[in-house]
Amino acid sequence: MAAKGKGGNTVAAVTAIAQPIAEQLGLRLWDVRFVKEGADWFLRVFIDKDGGVGIDDCVAMSHALDKPLDDADPIEQSYCLEVSSPGTDRELTRAAHFEACLGERVNVRLIRPLDDGRRELNGVLESHDKDGFVLSMGEETLALSRKEVSRVRLDDSDTI
Repeated sequence: MAAKGKGGNTVAAVTAIAQPIAEQLGLRLWDVRFVKEGADWFLRVFIDKDGGVGIDDCVAMSHALDKPLDDADPIEQSYCLEVSSPGTDRELTRAAHFEACLGERVNVRLIRPLDDGRRELNGVLESHDKDGFVLSMGEETLALSRKEVSRVRLDDSDTI
């Protein structure tokens, strides 16, 4: 997903710029993504805070990020900056995300179905390490490798 820009990985460069800005604003930097959709490039910065993110938080982060991004110029091509909340169904992609969501209900999409044909799993995130995580689904507990998972998101449904 991340493209190469001046000085290396775009996402890493933007994260290094955005992290201290988010902290100064009382926010947590959840994720940074640099993606191409059609002919356009989008730099998406996802922020969070206790109690949830509002439009004012997004505006403040966007304005605070503009000049440092222009000064550092880590992206060669034109792009659209979007700052938003990761949402209630936020995707878990980093160890810090899994740590923050221990004990929470998650939805897991597998790359390949299990032997019983299931490809989507809903359960409680019990533990994690660098290689995978443990999902509790009522009477069943599964240890899943991150290599066999295409995505993990918070699940706000009531079924496990």
